[in-house]
Amino acid sequence: MKNPFTTEKSYSFTHLIVWAILLLTACQGLEHSGPAPHLFYPDSKPRTRWWWFATEITPESVKHQLDWLKEKGFGGVEIAWVYPLYRYQDAYFKRWNKRFYAKDSTAQEWLSPEWQNIMVYTKKYADSIGMSCDFGLGSSWPEGASYLSKEDGTQIYGDTTFEQLLTFTWEYPVNGRVLNHLDSNAFDRFVTPFAEGIAPALAGNPSALFSDSWEIKLNATNKIWTPGFEDAFQKRFGYDIIPFMEDSLDNFPDVRYDYMQLLSDYVINQFYRPYTNRSHALGAFSRGQCLASPTDIMETYSFVDVPETEAMLNNPNYARIVSSSASLAGKKEISCETFTCPYGFPNTNLREEQTADLKMIADALFVQGVNQIFWHGTPYNGVGSDSVDFLATVYVGPNGSLTDELKPFNAYMQKVSQYMKKGRTYSDVAVYIPYEDGVMAGPYPREKQRVWVWGQYEMRYLYPPEELEGYHPLWINRSFLQQARYEKGILHCGDAEFSSLYIDVDYLDSEALSAILDLARDGLPICLKKTPQEPGHTKSGDYAQRLEALSALPNVKSSFAETHPSPPLVTGDSLPDYWGRVTDEELYLFFAHPFCEGLKYPLTSGDSFTDSTFTRDVVVQIFEEEIPLSLAFKPYQSLMYRIDKRGKVETVDIEFVPKDPVIKERSKERMYF
Repeated sequence: MKNPFTTEKSYSFTHLIVWAILLLTACQGLEHSGPAPHLFYPDSKPRTRWWWFATEITPESVKHQLDWLKEKGFGGVEIAWVYPLYRYQDAYFKRWNKRFYAKDSTAQEWLSPEWQNIMVYTKKYADSIGMSCDFGLGSSWPEGASYLSKEDGTQIYGDTTFEQLLTFTWEYPVNGRVLNHLDSNAFDRFVTPFAEGIAPALAGNPSALFSDSWEIKLNATNKIWTPGFEDAFQKRFGYDIIPFMEDSLDNFPDVRYDYMQLLSDYVINQFYRPYTNRSHALGAFSRGQCLASPTDIMETYSFVDVPETEAMLNNPNYARIVSSSASLAGKKEISCETFTCPYGFPNTNLREEQTADLKMIADALFVQGVNQIFWHGTPYNGVGSDSVDFLATVYVGPNGSLTDELKPFNAYMQKVSQYMKKGRTYSDVAVYIPYEDGVMAGPYPREKQRVWVWGQYEMRYLYPPEELEGYHPLWINRSFLQQARYEKGILHCGDAEFSSLYIDVDYLDSEALSAILDLARDGLPICLKKTPQEPGHTKSGDYAQRLEALSALPNVKSSFAETHPSPPLVTGDSLPDYWGRVTDEELYLFFAHPFCEGLKYPLTSGDSFTDSTFTRDVVVQIFEEEIPLSLAFKPYQSLMYRIDKRGKVETVDIEFVPKDPVIKERSKERMYF
């Protein structure tokens, strides 16, 4: 029997039985969410976030929009319940002379039987036409609700009056409280009413419950707190954190490192693990964005079934962290909230977006490992209406500037995504991620901060070392090294297999050093570029001796060429960005158009314009073969090749030619944060 989760078809009853067995197995003795033995989405078509504003949602309009999206090549939707439209007209729409919306009191009451009924109808209809239907984890983001008590809300050390309110939920003008993500009991009290409300809609084909990006007040990261934290800290680290909290952790980087270690464990074990477990218990799966959470981010992403990144408010390079974690944890799909405010926040060039620019973003994401696109996105509109906008998006709707090209563009992204799910991510060199450096460094310089970006622990601007560009490097961290094993010349972790480990950091965790030393003693070749320091307030005592023992091993050197004498996967001058997926029999290589390299937020409309062909000569070394390729990048085109075990090269037809974009000057009146 074929694996039903790797086809491009809809689920059958038999598929659901298999799904139930897999979920039951996954929920027993769950350590991480576990390697997914299948793909969670039945096809690789792009999906779209679907903003349901607090207005009356009708079956006729649901059917109309789903039919339209299906015809345009979308494979599913993710429903996000948000504010009534009048909520932001003073804050945003008035500023940009946008349309106004009258107060609407017709919305189905949050979690009411009427709300349930339209959820059930939507899910059943989506199932009937072969579309997936995911649901946000509550209304708005981050997680919270009006029924949460103050004690169950986000807490800040030393400020008993602090409350972070959600003012843009379905329930507005009733405000919600943001959840205390450090308390699993608070999570249970948050999720239980929502679970009871959404459960009937989760019947049928599997759905994801989606957790959006962490947007707790970022400048309060060094103060996030929960009852009992100080006792847990004392037990783990052997000293009292309160005097340092009373002063400021920014004055004590070593103490801040210890604080962040415990905080990471709290957030993972009190939120992300229960969130995935509860999703499974409901017959759903978890899909989540963990970026900006005050955690060891690579470890955190291993606790959701489908890890998700985001671009363009986040630069595409960040996706390599997510795809690296996925590979190390055995996850098959890496999704992305895609095309978020590409030209600036908010609503810059809304309804004037250009497909060539968006293709450049998509290709920049594919070469960082993304293989499932979620558009950001589609506002709910009634039948015959196309007037509703969302403030932070590109516009997917009948009268948008993208409409004529949606179907072929979606077909392009589906095809690339489908190939990028084959086999496993190619891996050769593991690069230790400088998470400890980020925690010790504290906040980003002001010029690198955004409303949604604060601390260097977030790893927002991280790129692999230039000397490794041909080796297809993946990031690795302490927790994955502790799980890894070195056998017969290969470092194994999840789906990833490495020939060597590359370390170029100022700080290296003591437990990470122990794991690295054990692997080095087993024979793992290690490039140790410099001598790192031990982070943390209480030192281990034998750190220097262990580091000296590591450095003394013959397989540990400061020169990468001496550590890793085997040739890179791809060589050539001015290598374009690329991504590889490999099976036992073949390698798939996706090369992005040179314009995709180093893409940064925000774009200027028309940045993708070109009328030239760019050429690159490269050599691919795989399956003990040396294969020359002459890459010719026509305007807007990226390239894909299939290379089999015998060295036969096949060009995969992924051609999609968007309209030439018009270059537009950036408005000086916009906010670009």
